[in-house]
Amino acid sequence: MATVGFLYPGYSAEDDYPRIESLLGGGVRLPLVHTDIGEDAHRVDALLEMGSAARLAAGVADLKDQGAEAVVWACTSASFVFGWEGAHEQVRELSATAGLPASSTSFAFARAVQALGAERVAIAATYPEDVAEHFHAFLKSSGTEVVQTRGSGIITAAEVGTWGLEEVLHLARTGDHPDAEVVLLPDTALHTAAYLPAVEEALRKPVLTANQVTVWEGLRLLDREIVRPELGTLFAGPRREE
Repeated sequence: MATVGFLYPGYSAEDDYPRIESLLGGGVRLPLVHTDIGEDAHRVDALLEMGSAARLAAGVADLKDQGAEAVVWACTSASFVFGWEGAHEQVRELSATAGLPASSTSFAFARAVQALGAERVAIAATYPEDVAEHFHAFLKSSGTEVVQTRGSGIITAAEVGTWGLEEVLHLARTGDHPDAEVVLLPDTALHTAAYLPAVEEALRKPVLTANQVTVWEGLRLLDREIVRPELGTLFAGPRREE
């Protein structure tokens, strides 16, 4: 059985992972280890500390004990705030520490956009505007055109974790743009695993969410492709070649 391990900051929407594991239908395990987040704040200095090498390294041994064959830092903001090169270095250090293939949610978004064959996206973020702009810059470095970036001004992951379908739909609708081929919801503190079909139906276009793309990226690291349309367009069929 394939096993992808996830380092997840704090406790907000970690229950998306067992839900996704169940929806994948067996044959893959998705163990998760909680990392120490320090200060729960969508603020650049706090995010840089949250994503530091020492905080990530602390959870690696536990994941390896659970049989992880690849590891993903399941956090968007505390990866993209390091910038394109810094996020690459973060992943390289994580891979070296674990002795396993590694990635992060930020790279998961960039690769998922490419896999869908999209060129223009809109960002519907829970974060304050200044943090959301860091994600905009990260995606631009990946070659993706961002036609709109909208932040919601939410400071803590704890607050985001209380949102349900109504709030997720509002976030996606207000962050959408007519020119966007895909809408991105970049916060692993946001519950979305149960809502993907409803959100895509409401927007009538693909939607990529943080926990969804994080799992997809982990499967990609193991060269596993699983078709599960209930997890959105990203899981609906063969990926496009870049």
